[in-house]
Formats: sequence, structure tokens, C-alpha cells
Amino acid sequence: MMSAHKYALPGRFSAPPSLADLEEIAQQAYATIPEELSRFVGDVVIRIEEFPDAETEQEMELETPFDLLGLYRGVALNHKSVMDVSSDLDMILLYRRPLLDYWCESSEDLTHLVRHVLIHEIGHHFGFSDEDMERLEAEAEVEDSRPHN
Repeated sequence: MMSAHKYALPGRFSAPPSLADLEEIAQQAYATIPEELSRFVGDVVIRIEEFPDAETEQEMELETPFDLLGLYRGVALNHKSVMDVSSDLDMILLYRRPLLDYWCESSEDLTHLVRHVLIHEIGHHFGFSDEDMERLEAEAEVEDSRPHN
């Protein structure tokens, strides 16, 4: 059985993970997303920010900036056309302070949490339902728990 910290950075944090720490965790977690999602991912940028900006807070009707862990920005592939002219890169934003707050309250493994948010946001990118994403995550968890030779 594989460790729950398979994707985690070595050692424990003596201070809250920085933006750079979370970026490294996100890159490691991204490398483990289910193939059903990863085979379609093209030019998606993962960016770590402290909090959602004021415009996002208003657009998402957040009560507090801690209410949003991540967000996909761009046009979902199921709505793109080959005739579209892309004006911006597709981007997954992860919000450090809300993630850390949730992590502290839930005691969930931080890398597992980041991976979950990435899968959720990538799923939105491809037009997957919440049920589809839950199924993909469950299948990935089963795969991760199998011994690898």
C-alpha cells in the first residue's frame, strides 16, 4: 500500500507553505491526475495566488474570499471551436490562504487536497459533471493504493 503522502514534499512544514511550496505541490499533484483527464489537457497554466481578486469575489458572489479554493479561467473545451481566436491562456487558479485554511480545519493531506481541487477544476475545463469527477477521483485513489512493481 502506498503512503498517503506519496505526492507530498519531503519533511514537515515548520511554517505555512509559501506560494512556491504550493506551486511545487500543485505540479506534483498535476502529474498524478487521472489519465482520462490528463490526456486532453493542453495549454493550461496553474497559478497560485493568495486570494481571489475582488472581481472574482463579486462574480462568484462569495461571502468571504476563503469560500473559493480554486477556479478555472478560460473557455471550456466543450465550448471551443477551431475557429476561435484565443485571447488569453486557459488557467487554473489555486488560492493559497483558502487552501491552507481548509487544510488546517480538515486535517486532510495538503497534496491530496490540492490534487482534488485540480481535478475538480480540470473537470470543469472539459465539461465533466461533479459526479464524473467524483468517479475519476475514486478510481484514481484505488489505482494509487495498488502496489506498483
